[in-house]
Amino acid sequence: MKGFVTNIEKETLENNNFRKVLYTAKNSQLVVMSIAPGDDIGVETHTLDQFIRVEQGSAKAVLDGVEHDLPADHAVVIPAGTEHNIINTGAEPLKLYSVYAPPEHKDGTIHPTKGEAVEEHFDGVTTE
Repeated sequence: MKGFVTNIEKETLENNNFRKVLYTAKNSQLVVMSIAPGDDIGVETHTLDQFIRVEQGSAKAVLDGVEHDLPADHAVVIPAGTEHNIINTGAEPLKLYSVYAPPEHKDGTIHPTKGEAVEEHFDGVTTE
């Protein structure tokens, strides 16, 4: 089968891994994340665009030093070159999904915790 079809809300809410790559195409990648209360993704800057949607919890998005509330059912688009961080400001795990364009991580990457999140950048290998 070409492509990927899923109930993204269910995939996101059931994910307990800090990062889990669901699908990698040539020009985009779908990733789910679960961020512990008080934790964050870490300050980073990509050479690609990123879309993030929060399914559960509440967060703060910091884009080039400017803070934005990011409650459940809200999204943020992070253009390439933007320094950013997503911080869980709630008392429950922050559940979100992200689309990277082009891909950022190796296909099949699973990082159970932030501490185990070793940067494994996209190597050109797609899901199909």
